[in-house]
Amino acid sequence: MLATLGMTVFVFTLVLLLGNVIKDVLKLVIGREITLPVALHAVVLLVPYVLAYSLPIGMLTAALLVFGRFSAEQELTAARASGISLLSLITPVLLLSVLVSGLSAWLNFDLAPSGRVAEKELLFRAIKEHPSYVLQSNESARFRDHIIWVGKKDGTNLENVIISHYDQSNELNELIKGASGNVVSDPANQQIILNLRDVHTMRHSGDGWKPVVDSAEATFPIKYPNETDTSVFMGPGEMTFRQLLEKRAEIERSLSDSPSTGKTQEQLLEVQRQFRSMTADMTTPLLVYLNRDVALSCACIGFTLIGIPLGIRAHRRETSVGVATALALMLVYYSFLVLAQAWAGHAERAPYLIVWIPDFIFQSVGAVLLWRANRGI
Repeated sequence: MLATLGMTVFVFTLVLLLGNVIKDVLKLVIGREITLPVALHAVVLLVPYVLAYSLPIGMLTAALLVFGRFSAEQELTAARASGISLLSLITPVLLLSVLVSGLSAWLNFDLAPSGRVAEKELLFRAIKEHPSYVLQSNESARFRDHIIWVGKKDGTNLENVIISHYDQSNELNELIKGASGNVVSDPANQQIILNLRDVHTMRHSGDGWKPVVDSAEATFPIKYPNETDTSVFMGPGEMTFRQLLEKRAEIERSLSDSPSTGKTQEQLLEVQRQFRSMTADMTTPLLVYLNRDVALSCACIGFTLIGIPLGIRAHRRETSVGVATALALMLVYYSFLVLAQAWAGHAERAPYLIVWIPDFIFQSVGAVLLWRANRGI
């Protein structure tokens, strides 16, 4: 099991690493925006990030391959004839899945996001004349005294944009939300320009948060980030587990002073509704990544539970069958994660709960199939 796990993790790491290299690095090398040594350094920094995904896939594939051959060569029948139950045989494998799950948690909670930040920082230093690079879908980026969250980015076009402005004491004092818009780089003035449509703004003053007159269109020049400020590269996907918790607490603390002065009851209810909606828009992505990190770490256990009985049922020696089954199950599992991240800007859909659905399904179905396999059903 250990030998097969090492092989499958190595293969899947190479495949996933290649996909990330093509997406993030190769186009910059071809465009001569970065040198080959910088590209190789970026690839090394991506390894922990890729391992966080390849470990669960490797565990599933290893379970399918090992127990498929174990069953096909009648070793399971021989073990049962000797009075050894299936549960006795797989206990070390289940313990291994728990250990791999702990390693996966370490990667997801700390190493993977830290490596991702270092990789983005490295690439940004190399292409600093293109600062809009740090704006990515379902991520936030810091530009000096602004934090910009983008729900979706397609080229220069943006959707569901939230701009948080901080004063000199690093206190949140303005929130701006635009339904759509675009970004333009302005290297001459060391800034990017956000042209937003359907804009809603709220400002904090001495008597709490108050809405500003909405506008159909508005332009916001944002100064380039300081080159020494690494927080520009830390969207929710690049934060460690502790940083996600601290960021969520900070947002809730900053937004705790709701507006309540000089308003009629109807106006107050409308302002509070907008306020709660904007608060949810800012904290929901953090909740999605917090739950994703924990759920993805537990995936190794669920994949092992379902991989063992499926391998026994397949009763095949061929590696191709096990790999094909693993890829199909992997597609089902990660489609839920992709859906949750795509809905991170829609608090009303509770996307942070979606990441737990495949874990619940795989562990429940795997436990039932394993019970049936142990009884010879």
